[in-house]
Amino acid sequence: MSMLRELAEFVGLTRFVTQALADTYRGPWLHSPGQVFADQACAIADGATSTSGIAVLRDRPQLHGAVASQPTVWRLVDRIDERHLGLVRQARAKARERAWQAGAAPDLEATGGYLHIDFDATITIAHSEKSGAAPTWKKSFGFHPLHSYLDRPEISGGESLAGILRPGNAGSNTIADHKTLLDLTLEALPESYRPGVDGAPEILIRADAAGATYDFAAYCRQKHCEFSFSTESTPTYVGIADAVDEQLWATAIEDDGIRDGAMVFEATHCVDLSKWPQGTRLILRKERPHPGAQLQLHNTTSDGMRLTAFITDTPARVVPHQIQGLELRHRQHAHVEARIKDSGHLGLGNLPLDAFCHNQAWFEIALAAADLISWAKLLGFKDHPGIAKATPETFRYKVLHVAGKIVSTARQLYLKLDSSWTPSPAIEKGWTRIRTAFG
Repeated sequence: MSMLRELAEFVGLTRFVTQALADTYRGPWLHSPGQVFADQACAIADGATSTSGIAVLRDRPQLHGAVASQPTVWRLVDRIDERHLGLVRQARAKARERAWQAGAAPDLEATGGYLHIDFDATITIAHSEKSGAAPTWKKSFGFHPLHSYLDRPEISGGESLAGILRPGNAGSNTIADHKTLLDLTLEALPESYRPGVDGAPEILIRADAAGATYDFAAYCRQKHCEFSFSTESTPTYVGIADAVDEQLWATAIEDDGIRDGAMVFEATHCVDLSKWPQGTRLILRKERPHPGAQLQLHNTTSDGMRLTAFITDTPARVVPHQIQGLELRHRQHAHVEARIKDSGHLGLGNLPLDAFCHNQAWFEIALAAADLISWAKLLGFKDHPGIAKATPETFRYKVLHVAGKIVSTARQLYLKLDSSWTPSPAIEKGWTRIRTAFG
């Protein structure tokens, strides 16, 4: 926990949030708003599911010093109205810029100069009547938030760039929400990584069929972003796949070789894509269905293969291995499923407050908690896969919950980690790296 608190200070999250919320106070404060915000984010990273979870810090005054109480946390949440929510988002963007400058920036060489950003929605169940909670399309009751994640394959969890909290009855393919999230996502990036800036990387927006709308594709183009969207398979696509000579299909690939039993074909010239932005391409993939796959007439070829499709506006000869590379890149959108699952263990499995505006603030604090864990992994544990690729629960077990002893020597306090704990040497090394990165 002390590691994440230090990191929040190093990247400026504490200072930037304090600046964002300073005008909501009439006089001096005992606990700065940025410190309360960062402490609650650290508590969420440690597994807190409500504002009372800050007690995990408050109950250790010798280690953490003075920590705000639960009522103080609630008052902080209450101060984050719609205007200040935007300022808090800007504070997170500034903190991300400092983290990336310190060594947490994406490896653009590994991605061909691209940032791969995934959009996806999920269901958050509400177990009581709350503002904004409504019946969902899955016949449950709760909220339907929409997230964006920067794909970071070197760690588990990626980076949570932005998210919008929506009522449970919000549509999956609501164009306005996707446009809003794209704006928030680009604002969450450091300025030098945003479209239109000299030397900025290309940005690819990946989404499932919920994002595959004409207007959203056009908006991506307007924002100087490329897109790669799954589309629903149709009888027309099945007819094309059945008519194509087997020799024209290319073998699908994985990062380390061939994908057995899967083939891809570019069908751009076989369909009318005039409604989509100029340069849009259609790629079909057929593969042997896995056990338990739900096969239907509109997604099954005559030889019993499962058919899927996606569209992209990435030009030819940009991605290695041509259409096989495009298909592999789009298939990696599936990483977002793990990100969504992880978010449920980082404060978003249950929204604990009653008012919708308060849960919006909680949502942003939870995203900051995910940021801190991601940056800690990127800065301190890249060479330790057991920690870098750990889920939030495993990261807590291995790193945050390590036993230690506070030792006083020469009027100085030291935290001595349990030497019998197997990850202790890696934790000490990683902590030193984080401090050195900002030294």
